[in-house]
Amino acid sequence: MTDPATMNTAPPPLRFAILGAGRMGVEHGHALIGLPDAQVVAVADPVEAAAQTVARLTRAARTYADPLDAIHDPDVEAVIIVTPTSTHAALIEAAALAGKAIFCEKPVAADLAETERVMRIVQERGVPFQIGFNRRYDAPYIQARERIDAGEVGVIEQFSATGRDPAPPPLEYLKISGGVFLDQAIHDLDIARFLVGEVTEVTAVGSVNVDPAIGEIGDVDTTTALLRFENGAQGVVQNSRRAVYGYDVRTEVFGSGGKLVMDATPKTALLRYGEGVGMDHYHFFMDRFRDAYRAEIAAFVLALREGRAPTPGAHDAVESLRLALACTRSLKEGRPVRVQDVQATP
Repeated sequence: MTDPATMNTAPPPLRFAILGAGRMGVEHGHALIGLPDAQVVAVADPVEAAAQTVARLTRAARTYADPLDAIHDPDVEAVIIVTPTSTHAALIEAAALAGKAIFCEKPVAADLAETERVMRIVQERGVPFQIGFNRRYDAPYIQARERIDAGEVGVIEQFSATGRDPAPPPLEYLKISGGVFLDQAIHDLDIARFLVGEVTEVTAVGSVNVDPAIGEIGDVDTTTALLRFENGAQGVVQNSRRAVYGYDVRTEVFGSGGKLVMDATPKTALLRYGEGVGMDHYHFFMDRFRDAYRAEIAAFVLALREGRAPTPGAHDAVESLRLALACTRSLKEGRPVRVQDVQATP
């Protein structure tokens, strides 16, 4: 006979550690405290004040200076990695070896060989892993994928994406970012794969139009990449580090049956008519994609709860990086580059 005391008893929440207490640590902390199936038990950051801030927000019991200590905390079942990019691979490896589920902001690493090595460890250990390509959880992109799968646009013939930030990040960050294609354009390149399919060849050009200092560190701030997709479609991805009017992100998929447009809509559904027409505008990506950030964490928690593989996973982490590296190589060498020719260097 079933004990009434055990009926309708929900399983305990999954216990998380947030590794990194910067702006994304705060953002993902907000996402986790809104989920009944999740509990933050630890926060790690070498800056004690930052760790304490996120711990208070999430009601985490413990803080650590070293993220490895949080990974090895026996109460921790899953980790959210939002530390600097250069630390991602080592933390993913440590978490996988410790049997902890992993959510990590992109990229795993700026190096393809290191990314493939760490992703092999994740897969060999059978550890749930999700990479943070948040646009896949933004409502317009989700609906676009559903409509494409339903055949509403017919045969896809062209793809275009535009991504422009309001201003460049600090120069010290850009020096370690891996370049504009790995740091900024990779989101547009990943969404190209998500909506259209794999890319076989790229041709990229770039220039320094915003800040000469960006050119002095070997990077560019304005780029255009032409894409050839495996299914025969053509694509173009444009990026800039500066848009004086605020954050600008737009995507279009065109096919034999019509087109889908994911546009830069007003922040508030209000148009002001008087001397011309006015509207407000998203100024920053964390503002425009706040709901997507919350949704991707909710999806990660739900996948863990239901025993499903989270998505996007290890394959997407590798292939979107490979595509971004192909664009980088094309820019530097001034020629078209086949994406699959970009292989890990032994």
